[in-house]
Amino acid sequence: MKAAGVSAYGEPVGALELPAPRALRGDELLIEVRAAGVGNWDEFVRTDGWDVGAAPPMALGVEAAGVVVAVGEQASGWAVGAEVLTHPLPEQGAWATYLIAPAALAARKPPAVSWEAAGAFPVPALTAEQVIADTLAVGDGERLLVNGAAGVTGRLLVGRGALAGAEVIATASPANHDRLRALGASHVLDYHPAGWPEQVRSLTGGAGVDAAANAAPGAAATALRAVRDGGRLATITSDPPQPERGIAISSAYVRPDGEQLQALVEMLAEGMLSLEVGSAFALDDAAQALAAAVTGHGGGAIVVSP
Repeated sequence: MKAAGVSAYGEPVGALELPAPRALRGDELLIEVRAAGVGNWDEFVRTDGWDVGAAPPMALGVEAAGVVVAVGEQASGWAVGAEVLTHPLPEQGAWATYLIAPAALAARKPPAVSWEAAGAFPVPALTAEQVIADTLAVGDGERLLVNGAAGVTGRLLVGRGALAGAEVIATASPANHDRLRALGASHVLDYHPAGWPEQVRSLTGGAGVDAAANAAPGAAATALRAVRDGGRLATITSDPPQPERGIAISSAYVRPDGEQLQALVEMLAEGMLSLEVGSAFALDDAAQALAAAVTGHGGGAIVVSP
């Protein structure tokens, strides 16, 4: 089976020839991959910073979209030919011709969603949903800060926060301000000036935001300055600051959830959420795709296709 991945942790991404997929368990689907997302989380897998339940030699990739080509005996409701997307952990290896996924972690791809968007959607969308709805439990009328809003996950945090009824304050470089306003941000600030948290407080009458979602590496402690006493902060960058002023601090890590993913991709199809595909690479160019994801030079979501 053609794949892209690593022969050992820390090695550069390269082409691999892996064995054909194993026999399906009863509750699994075999998917012929049409597009697979590429994110900085794949760099964590490559360097052994995220245990995804596999070991080299292995294909990388933890999200994909494709066509079901085989169905386990217990995977009721699914049939060959179904178009799906998935974040399938503990199964992984989406940068390959075929991918096995638990049926419960698959969602049906709406016709209005492209293969590229579907392949790059699961991880950032589930992250945004779980931060906004679960970890922070953002409510109607609350003030929400999204710090580092220009990336793929950051944009989805803005959109999902706006759908929750929050007044969203986002930070990003000036080139991204208009885009974030279009996604639902009420205010967008440049994060370069050191005093931007005080600007947030000024926008909230001095009190600070009720909740903050940090998507900027190394910046959770800075974002904390903009949160009101007794508020909430969740960071997706593994850098939680020390609690202060009664603020609840959480590190948020994505978890697979087929039902959540189905609801989210339907929001995407209906235009309630947005995902922009910046770059699409052939599987043979997966190393370039990963480099673009790590540096943030992809201009949007990045995918590889077999």
